[in-house]
Amino acid sequence: MYFVWMDLSHKSWKKIKNMVHWSPFVMSFKKKYPWIQLAGHAGSFKAGANGRILKKHCESEQRCLSLLMKDVLRPYVPGYHGDVEKDGQRYNQMEDLLADFDLPCVMDCKMGVRTYLEEELTKARKKPSVRADMYLKMMEVDPEAPTAEEQEQKAVTKPRYMQWRETISSTSTLGFRIEGIKKEDGTVSRDFKKTKRREQVTAAFEDFVKGNHGILNCYMSRLEEIRDTLEDSPFFKAHEVIGSSLLFVHDNKGRAKVWMIDFGKTTPLSEGEELNHRAPWVEGNREDGYLIGLDCLLDIIRTMAAQTQP
Repeated sequence: MYFVWMDLSHKSWKKIKNMVHWSPFVMSFKKKYPWIQLAGHAGSFKAGANGRILKKHCESEQRCLSLLMKDVLRPYVPGYHGDVEKDGQRYNQMEDLLADFDLPCVMDCKMGVRTYLEEELTKARKKPSVRADMYLKMMEVDPEAPTAEEQEQKAVTKPRYMQWRETISSTSTLGFRIEGIKKEDGTVSRDFKKTKRREQVTAAFEDFVKGNHGILNCYMSRLEEIRDTLEDSPFFKAHEVIGSSLLFVHDNKGRAKVWMIDFGKTTPLSEGEELNHRAPWVEGNREDGYLIGLDCLLDIIRTMAAQTQP
């Protein structure tokens, strides 16, 4: 179905063999679903019955998808078909969003001005502990990012890492960031951690659509629909939407669609509270900046479409 992909190299396929039992369906699964690990969900998926996809059970995502099936956003999220148990593990059963595409090109854009919940930041501060793994992740991206003290400890705190991670990407500048792109030839790129400026994001989009004006118009129209619907959605107003992505999919037959995906961190507000998703985030107001990112994304695609006008 969706949002995490993988290249089809022998090495990557060995990783997925542990997830999917060998059967006549495995080879078609390998060919059709090149998306298993791009955004960090390796091991979370199995092939389901009737062409559906099973994602490892998450109470928050199940609750959100159940509510979304009754919300005006229903056409823009994966269809949800309840949970199911397979091989002793519970899964959320979802619609296969790639079913109608041939050799799809896929892009995952994580939305919002931050990708961590306020409560995650609060909890991390209450129990501040240094993390060597996060220090190594920071060093991989920018060896000069750690302070002298962090370099001496060879570790950083989780709040420090979470906030630093946002500042190096377009999350902080545009309200969204590209997580990964898979092209129709199977090649995958995840090298967008430091893609921060508008012109860098535009270049990545141009490479993704290859100047196809029809595809750009389809994406633009779909994003306009999503934005208008979000502004009318009772669900959206009543939730802090963190870590959710927009999934872009198109193929060489000109088919193109965008869906909202990933609701594992989407959290309800207290009864009677609402977010407008455009107000600047100040710690405590829970604003996520989702619509800030969507407005910027739409503006980039409109500009690209105008420049490629036939």
